Amino acid sequence: MSGPATSHPAATGIGPIGFVGLGVMGAEMVRRLIGHGHVLHVHDIAPAAVAAAVRLGATAHDSPAAVADAAPTVLVSLPTPEVVRQVALGPGGLIEGGRLATYVDLSTTGAVVASAVAEGLAARGVVSLDAPVSGGVAGAAAGTLAVMAAGDPAAFERLRPVLEVIGSRTTYVGGQVGQGQTLKLVNNLLCATAWAAACEALVMGARAGIDPALMTRVINESSGRSFSTERFVPGAVLERRFDFGFRLALMRKDMRLALEEAAALGVSMSTSQAARQLYDAALAQEERAQEGPAPDVTALIRLLEERGGAEVRAMG
Repeated sequence: MSGPATSHPAATGIGPIGFVGLGVMGAEMVRRLIGHGHVLHVHDIAPAAVAAAVRLGATAHDSPAAVADAAPTVLVSLPTPEVVRQVALGPGGLIEGGRLATYVDLSTTGAVVASAVAEGLAARGVVSLDAPVSGGVAGAAAGTLAVMAAGDPAAFERLRPVLEVIGSRTTYVGGQVGQGQTLKLVNNLLCATAWAAACEALVMGARAGIDPALMTRVINESSGRSFSTERFVPGAVLERRFDFGFRLALMRKDMRLALEEAAALGVSMSTSQAARQLYDAALAQEERAQEGPAPDVTALIRLLEERGGAEVRAMG
């Protein structure tokens, strides 16, 4: 266990903060919180990630429960609903910590698991906020994430200064835990479906002989532009890096959660269901060929390129 970070006037009144999950997003959020004077207690299953946080001034702990013994407010940023549930309610989880009073889930968990975790923690007197974020690694690094928070309004107002360190676009969605998760899933489903359509359209243009860089520029100056054409294509796709920073498997997971919620609400989602089939096929193809890191969401276009017989590649 390392020594704690030095306090700072900007953090006065908040108290120490726990943070579980130091992946690419969590690591950047921890860096910003420490940079703004907050005292951080952290845990992750990856020793290198923990060591990096300790070098910034965080205190390391060997379990979520130990983090919840050290800090009354704990934020989590985790990859799947199953991991969220385990970290919050499982053996050695946050529920076993003696100091935890407020729990904030920054992950994309889905309303069902968010509500179940909140109910489980409420039995121990813990108040929960679900506060998923959007904006990618660049947004986490810059503190410009969109944070969609739901739950107890008093807890939200108390922690708003903390959330605004990581997300300058922080919005209170409503008083029911899970509403923030649903909004995040709506957002990600729209992004994922638009990206699938963009991949098809870009391959069509490339097959017709249009310069992909020129095509992307014109689209982004026209009505066809989207987050994916503006942020995924110019670097990661045209330069064939496929390194936007969000895993293809996680986008497919978000689509699954969104479509499950839509089905429970009785809402037809035929367009997004069709897009999900492309993600399923792309992930299966990438996993068969995988030799390096887990495939990035921008790798979806490789499936459409193979089917369409053209590459969306910068010329010259």
